[in-house]
Amino acid sequence: MTTNSASDKRHDNPDEVRQTGLNQGLVNYGDAGFSLFLRKAFIKGAGYSDDALNRTIVGIVNTGSGYNPCHGNAPQLIEAVKRGVMLEGGLPIEFPTISIAESFSTPTSMYLRNLMSMDTEEMIRAQPMDSVVLIGGCDKTVPAQLMGAASANLPMLELVTGAMLTSGHRGVRVGACTDCRRYWGMYRGQEIDDQEIEEVNAKLVGSVGTCSVMGTASTMACISEALGVALPGSASPPAVTADRMRVAEATGRQAVINARAGVTPDKILTEKAFENALRVLLAIGGSTNGIIHLTAIAGRMGIDIDLAAFDRMSRETPVLVDLKPSGQHYMEDLHRAGGLPTVLRELKPLLHLDAMTVTGRTLGEEIDAAPAFEQRVVHRFDAPLYPAGGIAFVRGNLAPGGAIIKQSAADARLMEHEGRAVVFEDAEDMAARIDDPTLDVTAEDVLVLKRIGPVGAPGMPEAGYLPIPRKLARQGVRDMLRISDGRMSGTAAGSIVLHVTPEAALGGPLALVENGDRIRLSVSERRLELLVDEAELARRREGWRPVALTAERGYRKLFLEQITQADQGCDFAFLRPPTIQRRVPK
Repeated sequence: MTTNSASDKRHDNPDEVRQTGLNQGLVNYGDAGFSLFLRKAFIKGAGYSDDALNRTIVGIVNTGSGYNPCHGNAPQLIEAVKRGVMLEGGLPIEFPTISIAESFSTPTSMYLRNLMSMDTEEMIRAQPMDSVVLIGGCDKTVPAQLMGAASANLPMLELVTGAMLTSGHRGVRVGACTDCRRYWGMYRGQEIDDQEIEEVNAKLVGSVGTCSVMGTASTMACISEALGVALPGSASPPAVTADRMRVAEATGRQAVINARAGVTPDKILTEKAFENALRVLLAIGGSTNGIIHLTAIAGRMGIDIDLAAFDRMSRETPVLVDLKPSGQHYMEDLHRAGGLPTVLRELKPLLHLDAMTVTGRTLGEEIDAAPAFEQRVVHRFDAPLYPAGGIAFVRGNLAPGGAIIKQSAADARLMEHEGRAVVFEDAEDMAARIDDPTLDVTAEDVLVLKRIGPVGAPGMPEAGYLPIPRKLARQGVRDMLRISDGRMSGTAAGSIVLHVTPEAALGGPLALVENGDRIRLSVSERRLELLVDEAELARRREGWRPVALTAERGYRKLFLEQITQADQGCDFAFLRPPTIQRRVPK
């Protein structure tokens, strides 16, 4: 057994203490030698030897939680990562951070994303480790981890928990959460009864893991791989498979290699990496939340996402992946089709193939190394599922800072539409009136929901997926044009304009819309217009008064004071670099 202990170094010059392993980030007791001596004394109480403690340390973020079934396989993943770390001669040490579960976090998971990013960043900085494996999966956990790790700039790899398995209901294959929304819509429309909605409730989630469609969780898994911060092929293996465990083991090994090589995030998260990720977001028919999260991650690296340029990219990037909600399949089908490398191979002409990945090889080299075979889930570039990118950026007098629509999951008939506004002032107003049988609404109207933006809610909830009014649902109406300053779940489909900027709570034009106003959407022209003359809008603006939003203390106070708008990723202003010097796409 080696004896390279702190006691042997207690008289050394502190400036000569090796800044790796346990020697880094010492607690300040005024004596570096004593600080290291004390640290090793306590951790040896857990049974560690000097040989173990002198190895490369890989921190493993444990986001397992009884409130987060998306991370239900975390214990198995941690054991597999530990195995990989030790096979490569390193020392794995797990530690906890916040875990945010989409359907268990009030008022919304987005409200807590930045808190989790701060927790992740500060725990990486505070504790001695040479690299870190981030285990996340549920919608906001992966972006929070990438935001925090980007700011900490320690060698890191993202390991997603993986999607759940699909299940079946009365002979129909189902999986969360597009099918959750589909069956709930059928229930609201009285197509199924109380007994069947209870029955399907027990079938929609077939195992632990994230949603099995191309929702936000699957989108962020694919984006992590496209950015190069997750291992090639790691986005698609389902949560409860042997493939997922092998990915975890390989991630542990790579974390040791990258710690020794000093592969920090700033070497991976470049302008080219973000442009590749934007291409992938469009090609997979990814969640609209993906653009907010990518904007936030890029912002931590001093890179701004140009949404107008992103829209130009969208026009030339087809949707290739036939997964719900834009298509028909599920994540386990994408995995059998070769995973994200199959998509990347079709996108090669549009990608920066020289972008570096955490393997030390370029994206082009990783694509070439992946096997190619016939399959039916990923379409060919010349025969796409949808000819233009899944997300379109629109702008006009109703959204001076822009808004987005997931056109690949919308009704083509409504992409060029003019209708009468039916306005709900906030989520409470909508809940109180949406199902009122006396509500003055038709299928050709435009539903408008205000004050669900970053500040207004607060936390920008996924309430942008306004339900079809019950009396219309019972008539068979399945889609309407809907507009809000909020978000919608990546698992949802519909003709829904989101992220209207500036938001209503800050006095954006959305705040001025009244019942009966005419609104025009033209996706082909990328225009969103409130057809009310400027003199009338000026009169309304004079009479507009903000709703007071205050908090005396705590995280809510910090949130309200620091949250940015959707076009800056809804990050906290103080967490972004002082200056943003780069802009993508170019």
